[in-house]
Amino acid sequence: MSTYLIGDVQGCHGALTRLLNHISFSPSRDTVYLLGDLINRGPESVEVLRYCMELGDAIKPLLGNHDLHLLASAYGVRKPGKRDTLQSILNAPDRAALLHWISQQPLARSIQNPQGQRLLMVHAGVLPQWSLEETLQLADEVHQQIKGEALPQFLMHMYGNLPNHWDNSFTGSDRNRVIVNALTRIRFCTAQGAMDFESSEAADAAPTGLMPWFDCPDRKTAQDIVAFGHWSTLGLVNQPNLMALDTGCVWGGCLSAMEIGADFRERQLHQIHCEQAQKPG
Repeated sequence: MSTYLIGDVQGCHGALTRLLNHISFSPSRDTVYLLGDLINRGPESVEVLRYCMELGDAIKPLLGNHDLHLLASAYGVRKPGKRDTLQSILNAPDRAALLHWISQQPLARSIQNPQGQRLLMVHAGVLPQWSLEETLQLADEVHQQIKGEALPQFLMHMYGNLPNHWDNSFTGSDRNRVIVNALTRIRFCTAQGAMDFESSEAADAAPTGLMPWFDCPDRKTAQDIVAFGHWSTLGLVNQPNLMALDTGCVWGGCLSAMEIGADFRERQLHQIHCEQAQKPG
């Protein structure tokens, strides 16, 4: 009985199945957490969704920005871009079932081991003002709208870079937007947690006045273990309290699975090399 965390698949179904075969994954025994961006940019987005649905509770995804982009495209809020590979889903005969399944996935997950350690999983990051419990509560607050009848209205107001900081007094679309942007888009921010959406360089190339979100001083989740994807130029990070697992599968990098033991700090990395589906940039 093993638990794995896997970084951004982005429509690379062949790579996902090769990785699961590599680790001898058994859906009756093991659990895989996918850290968002299951689809888009790779050539087999619809195959990824169908495969995950077939595996049932053995696969536990969370939503990334590309997964939300699919929903926005399906509801006519955004047009698919030139580099998107969403048409296989949007034109599928089982489109309704696929969209319903993706909309039911959360924006954050957490597991706890017998020693009481908590592991928080998000796609992109966490604002410094949020504790682990607050992150889960805010993620669920937004997800209640995504998985229900409010989804079309929610999507209409989801996009935008402002507000770029957290204020607990925010309500409505401003509040939703900050939560979504932090959980699915953040890379760099100021020491106070004001988010930047212009830069996607590696962590050591932070623009002046900015830092990776996980380096913010007084970050409330600093003592928790946080796992995330989203940041392919960051590459693999495996620190005691931080795991970054987007290793650029769709760009010709690797697809990575971190096997975690009961301690959460007992880990084994599994990787396969991937064919390049698109060029970065």
